[in-house]
Amino acid sequence: MNVATPDPVRSRAVRRLPLGRGWHRTLLITHIVSGGAWIGIDVIVAVLVLTGRFAGDVEVRSLAYRSLATFVVWPMLTAGLVCLLSGLLLGLETRWGLLRYWWVVMKLVLNLVLCTLILLVLQPGMDQVDAYGKGLLVGHSDTAAVANLFFPPAVSLTTLTVATILAVVKPWGRIRRRAA
Repeated sequence: MNVATPDPVRSRAVRRLPLGRGWHRTLLITHIVSGGAWIGIDVIVAVLVLTGRFAGDVEVRSLAYRSLATFVVWPMLTAGLVCLLSGLLLGLETRWGLLRYWWVVMKLVLNLVLCTLILLVLQPGMDQVDAYGKGLLVGHSDTAAVANLFFPPAVSLTTLTVATILAVVKPWGRIRRRAA
C-alpha cells in the first residue's frame, strides 16, 4: 500500500479572524464602497483636470484647479486607506488570505502603490495647482504646475480597474510555498 505524505501547505490550519457573518458582510460592504468611492473621486479628478484644461471661461478653469487642489487629495487617500484596511481584514478573515493567492497580493501591492503615489507625487504639487488656479484670474498662465495632471487620474483609474478585474476573475491561482 502506497501512503502519500501529506502536503504541508494543505495540511496547515488556516488561521482566520474570529469574525461572525455580520462583521464579514460589513467588511465586504466597506471594501466595495470604499473602492467605488475611490473610483468616483478619480472620475471627479479627471473631470476637474479636463475642465481646467479645456473650459473656455477663465473663471471656470480657475475654479476647477482650485477645487482640485482643495478637495481631492484627502478624500482620495481616505478612500484608499479604508479600502486597504478593509482588504487586509478580509484577507485575514477569509479563505483567500493575504499571501495565499497571487490576485490578493497584486491587489494589496496596487493599493499600497496608489496610496504612496497620492502622498508622494500628487499631494506635494497641490499648492502649485492652487496657485495656478488663482493666477489664471489675474492673467498668469505658467502651465508647468498643471502640465502633467492628466496622468494621476489615468493611472489611478486604470489601476483601480485592474484591481476590480482581479477581484472578479481571481487569476493565477495559489502561491506555492516551499516545504520546510
